[in-house]
Amino acid sequence: MLIAQLSDPHVTTGPLAAEQAAGLHRALGRVLALRPRPDCVVITGDLVEHGRPDEYVALREIIGRFPLPVHLATGNHDDRESLLDTFGGTPYLGGGFSAYYHLDHPDATLLVLDSLAPGDAAGRLGEEQLGWLDGVLAGRPEVPAVVCLHHPPVAVGMPAMDPIRLIDADDLAAVLRRHPHVVRVAAGHLHRPVTSNFAGTVLTTAPSTWMQVSLTDDPELGMVAEPTAFLLHRVAVDGCVTHTVAVSHAAARTCWF
Repeated sequence: MLIAQLSDPHVTTGPLAAEQAAGLHRALGRVLALRPRPDCVVITGDLVEHGRPDEYVALREIIGRFPLPVHLATGNHDDRESLLDTFGGTPYLGGGFSAYYHLDHPDATLLVLDSLAPGDAAGRLGEEQLGWLDGVLAGRPEVPAVVCLHHPPVAVGMPAMDPIRLIDADDLAAVLRRHPHVVRVAAGHLHRPVTSNFAGTVLTTAPSTWMQVSLTDDPELGMVAEPTAFLLHRVAVDGCVTHTVAVSHAAARTCWF
């Protein structure tokens, strides 16, 4: 199974909206040009910039004609109620009215978590969601599982980002260690591609389709116009291999939709 992981598009509206929209559209076009095409796309949070209803309408306009399944996760810039008002009951949220959900594909289980903690840039899953995760993972131990969320559960040495990582990471780790068929934890938030071991599996974070965070020891958050990209996860019974796919600054084939 092939999963394209995009992240942090920060779609907005108004006079400064074009760059974010174009970045997401370019990334989706690059996904379509891959052969074989991925089975689905997951966008791991910070879908929009301010969590406003009009921003989710703009996001729907961008992804509405995309011909592959797209699944959405919340980030700290998102608003759960506005997201559900726009996408609840649709395949973008697994057909349900919750911001965490799972999809049982023949070759893998895809789990999308909701790490949004309203009023806090850091993330939290909570006891109820972690119990749900434990139960879903226990239901299909014979196939590999990929767990997607916005906030990475580890410190990565970036003083501007480490304090706002996943707060209940130890609780998540305790769940994942009970399920060795989890072959990848896929996060966003950092606006950089990062790889780390976590809870007996591998954590990867996807770069942003818009703007990257400067790799520095400065505690003040800085953005840089580094190339945009996404991750492509190849999931098989023997594990998961992840590729970084360049979008901008690359003479790569793309498709229109």
